[in-house]
Amino acid sequence: MHYYIGIDSSTTATKALLIDEQGAVIAVAAAEYDFATPRPLWSEQDPDLWWNGAVQSIRSVLAQSGVDPKLIGGIGLTGQMHGLVLLDEAGKVLRPAILWNDQRTGAQCDEIRRRLGKARLVEITGNDALTGFTAPKILWVQQNEPEVWQRARHILLPKDYVRYKLTDGFACDVADGAGMLLFDLKARTWSPEMLAALEIPEAMLPTTHEGPAITGYLSQAAAHATGLPIGLPVMAGGGDQAAGAVGVGAVRSGIISLALGTSGVVFATTDGPFVEPEGRLHAFCHSVPGRWHLMGVMLSAAGSLRWHRDTFAPGVGFDDLLAPAADVPAGSDGLLYLPYLTGERTPYPDPLARGAFVGLTVRHTLPHLSRAVLEGVAFGLRDSFELIKTAGNVQVEQVRVSGGGAKSPLWRQILADVFNAELVTVNTTEGAAYGAALLAGVGGGAWPDVDAACRRTIHVTGSTAPNADQQALYDEAYMRYRALYPALAPIFHQTPA
Repeated sequence: MHYYIGIDSSTTATKALLIDEQGAVIAVAAAEYDFATPRPLWSEQDPDLWWNGAVQSIRSVLAQSGVDPKLIGGIGLTGQMHGLVLLDEAGKVLRPAILWNDQRTGAQCDEIRRRLGKARLVEITGNDALTGFTAPKILWVQQNEPEVWQRARHILLPKDYVRYKLTDGFACDVADGAGMLLFDLKARTWSPEMLAALEIPEAMLPTTHEGPAITGYLSQAAAHATGLPIGLPVMAGGGDQAAGAVGVGAVRSGIISLALGTSGVVFATTDGPFVEPEGRLHAFCHSVPGRWHLMGVMLSAAGSLRWHRDTFAPGVGFDDLLAPAADVPAGSDGLLYLPYLTGERTPYPDPLARGAFVGLTVRHTLPHLSRAVLEGVAFGLRDSFELIKTAGNVQVEQVRVSGGGAKSPLWRQILADVFNAELVTVNTTEGAAYGAALLAGVGGGAWPDVDAACRRTIHVTGSTAPNADQQALYDEAYMRYRALYPALAPIFHQTPA
């Protein structure tokens, strides 16, 4: 019997998860930390928080499980995407990492579009230039911290700094690498044209690998720090969204992953490097070798419901808040909610977009507002859903829903009706860390490939079918919802921040 570890270095914690060869979770541990916002729009983090968190959580799962470390077959890595870590010649961190949610690089995004042309940029990378991506952050450092850039010799993503500390090597997986806006999406590696346009030497970038591939082996120093054996293989893994899709079995075309957390993500595996011509969807490589994915992102999904509860019913549990909303008819008696509380990503990459209730009358009550929030988030996610079906020629068989919002039966039914698709839940709940552990297991020989790993470990636990009568009502309401952003955007852009 061998065991495998998945490590997930997120924005707020590093988690370690230990599974056996059947995919059963043996132990889980996490070390929490914070990130800094030293200036408006900035978001930064000390990379050693991820490494220290990895050491702490690995030691914790070993202690919890009592598993002999010699029986560990490999480590898979995942974590927050798009961050920028810069190291000098000696491997020393030069400045705090600039994170995915940093918004300082608007001018640099415009500069990238000018240098490449938007159409060519999307053609090469599959994506438009957005402030969250890594390439604009590199350009920002070049322009604003030239002394740092002059000393920089290595560019890494957050989880790959953990890899460096584990193996002394510089490597990344293709799914996370594709999220830097420096990849040739079709070739699944760095784009010479992008690197030349941004004056980035390829020698500064890590080698690229498919998700289950071995990228290095545990060093003596890392073995001493973690309690794991020297020479343990470390697999490539994946960025958090791709690894999370593996963790729920969304690894082939037709199986959609819907992550309903603070933000919302609609994720579809594709058999080719398809792009949405306007760049309104993210198009990245998958952690599954030879596959890609399209992804739409909503910034305030379950975050909208939390805001609604905290503002209008503080202290009330979510179940109690939503119970009366089940008695409100579909469409909330004409009330619509626009979920852009923190700007939006898909289909409108607009940091100035704002939330709104539209259609309020004296007959509307708190349960109406609650249901309208659930419906508005569902409509916003449908925007991504519709783009994916068109851009990737995706025939939807099933939507696998996960995250805190998926706990609500009412919300699951609304989503099934709005999407007109079966929504299912699965037995795995540890998301990206579980996917990283499965990728480690494939690389270690526990399963022949990622598809087999998912078939043998991930099972449907519940299903919600769409209601045809409700679906027709929601189609009409969705058309009214679609008219809101174009009508309100001029006002949003005149509104003080």
